[in-house]
Amino acid sequence: MDIVLLTALGVGGATMIGALIGFVFKNPSQRFNDVILSFAAGIMLCASVVGLIMPSIEEKNGSLFITAIGVVAGALCLNLIDKVVPHLHKMTGVDIEKHPHKTKQLSKVLLFVIAIAIHNLPEGIAAGVSFGSDNVAHALTIAGGIALQNIPEGMVIIAPMISSGISKRRTLGIALLTGVVEVVGTLIGYFAVSLSSAILPFALAFAGGTMIYVISDEMIPETHSHGNERYATYALIIGFITMLGFDYFLG
Repeated sequence: MDIVLLTALGVGGATMIGALIGFVFKNPSQRFNDVILSFAAGIMLCASVVGLIMPSIEEKNGSLFITAIGVVAGALCLNLIDKVVPHLHKMTGVDIEKHPHKTKQLSKVLLFVIAIAIHNLPEGIAAGVSFGSDNVAHALTIAGGIALQNIPEGMVIIAPMISSGISKRRTLGIALLTGVVEVVGTLIGYFAVSLSSAILPFALAFAGGTMIYVISDEMIPETHSHGNERYATYALIIGFITMLGFDYFLG
């Protein structure tokens, strides 16, 4: 149990490590932001396919049909959340009435952060479930891959939140919450292996769907709208290959 708890804290803490690194770059250039965001998009794209969607199909309770439904459900969920996000601006502490021009930017930032939080839950469950077997080394490999992916995710959510007017303290608090979600998911997975094993194929596919949605709907258009699309494209490819390498060597 001790190793599970430490792993849960490590997986969730990786997001915070990335967030703290993000604070180091106080005034990044637009090109830097686009490259880092694209790099994370590449990591998320690879993780969604290799780390979530394919494992969903390969699960003993999984199938192509369940995976397809899960991916579509995840995308639809993000689409619905996109309509609800404007009502969540109060959590940012930004006065929309005084800064109406911030509304659209806040919506994009919140959608991205919510997508991170949503996909962290089934990722945490996957890590927790893996500890239900006797293969601790395999479980640690899965958790390590998830943690590595969380670092750049934590990095890229900081600058957009600060630039949209959210205070540094509140930004750090929101980043912390996204990591806490993963800790909770890991513990849920460990204590409810039988139940989570049954829902895991759908949950993994659902998470993959949310990630693909936010990559296509928000991250790629954002990184291609400032004249840095060539840099962004190569950064995405490098991010994809980086995560593919981690999966290959850790798997």
